[in-house]
Amino acid sequence: MQNGMHTDRERCLRAVRSKDARFDGWFFTAVLTTGIYCRPSCPVVAPKPENMTFHPSAAACQQAGFRACKRCRPDTSPGSPEWNRRADLVARAMRLVADGVVDREGVPGLAARLGYSTRQVERQLLAELGAGPLALARAQRAQTARLLIETTELPMADVAFAAGFASVRTFNDTVREVFALSPSELRARLPQRGGRVPATHPATPATLQLRLPFRAPLHPDNLFGHLAATGVPGVEEWRDGAFRRTLRLPYGHGIVALTPRPDHIGCRLTLTDLRDLTVAISRCRRMLDLDADPVAVDDRLRTDPQLAPLVDKAPGRRVPRTVDEAEFAVRAVLGQQVSTAAARTHAARLVTAHGDPVDDPEGGLTHLFPTPEALAEVDPASLAMPRTRRTTFTTLVGHLADGSLHLGVESDWAQARARLLALPGFGPWTVEVIAMRALGDPDAFLPTDLGIRRAARELGLPSTPAALTARAAAWRPWRAYAVQYLWATDSHPVNFLPV
Repeated sequence: MQNGMHTDRERCLRAVRSKDARFDGWFFTAVLTTGIYCRPSCPVVAPKPENMTFHPSAAACQQAGFRACKRCRPDTSPGSPEWNRRADLVARAMRLVADGVVDREGVPGLAARLGYSTRQVERQLLAELGAGPLALARAQRAQTARLLIETTELPMADVAFAAGFASVRTFNDTVREVFALSPSELRARLPQRGGRVPATHPATPATLQLRLPFRAPLHPDNLFGHLAATGVPGVEEWRDGAFRRTLRLPYGHGIVALTPRPDHIGCRLTLTDLRDLTVAISRCRRMLDLDADPVAVDDRLRTDPQLAPLVDKAPGRRVPRTVDEAEFAVRAVLGQQVSTAAARTHAARLVTAHGDPVDDPEGGLTHLFPTPEALAEVDPASLAMPRTRRTTFTTLVGHLADGSLHLGVESDWAQARARLLALPGFGPWTVEVIAMRALGDPDAFLPTDLGIRRAARELGLPSTPAALTARAAAWRPWRAYAVQYLWATDSHPVNFLPV
């Protein structure tokens, strides 16, 4: 896909005429005669071409005075894959907006995290997306408000503040403007509920049942298999067909249960503070790589005759990622040169000793993963690992704790790699697995990984790191997805959906 698809009018028209859901989230269609905006797959009869304009974001449509379609609900479409495949300023800013930074820290906080002035950030977002950071955050608040209105019985005042609005009046005005319905009308129009949450939904107001959309196809085996097989006891578990884990969030903590379904991911969220809803959803989507464009990825990988049979056998593999970048970096160090079981044991000991306890009446989750600050206080002598790896661990958590190393959704991938490589005990494998699974670089590659080299030999690909890297140049910018297909040739539990 090319950046700025909304500017290619003929391509957008073809997508709308074919009602192709693969393009949902890539662009939005605004209809001049009705004043509404839709996703490309909207089921209504397509408007005349002269009555359609195309925009890069829902916020841009709202800025132009259009309201969301009540049939296709464009506010619930998957996010644009652009923001997860790019590392430029706009992509990094969009990842932070999705993580709720503008609501918590304002535009100055967003700019400070990116290392640019507020004027530069606003100018670049406006140029590419047709909306600045405040408008983008407003659109996200409206989407969160709708979610709370339709899935909880919270009073509207509570919905307003949980969604991030500064006042009930602003909340009411925004919902009416975006959805052409008042908040109470949105709740009352749900026919299956008669305006009320059904008895089968959780009774506590801080527990929500959500549907997380994705672009098809999605192959869940290695995605959930990897998360479950490497799960840290007390923090993560597989229970009743769902991957469950604890979440450390800006205002409190949460527990999420994620269940693979044919057309969505079932998401059950329990939060101690509903203001964390937006960021919790964003982090779960990132962990499951739900905004990926699997068609573009698989089409590129199929051009290699050795990879094509793997892709055809199980298209739509995703990269299993994380909800906490610093946590994953620590776990990557704990897993250096040991088995999956040993890595889980090391992590579980740290969790029990230094993690914050949580209550989980529905399962076996007991703690939040320890913060870098807590881990920086660990006595190195208590770590059951070689001295050199102790040094690697203590150096990493020390840099994370004092802020000299920051790993987050806004990280510049090249700079983060360079800073990690400068730490003792960090070689290319550790840095690349962090880039792939924590930072989200879709082109991260592990040519020295033993599983990758073994798969390469079996498939007739070059197996030496240098030769395999040269061959993999044709897979760019999707080498992290090629890693998933190569890993899946093994019989390791990470490749299979738990039963």
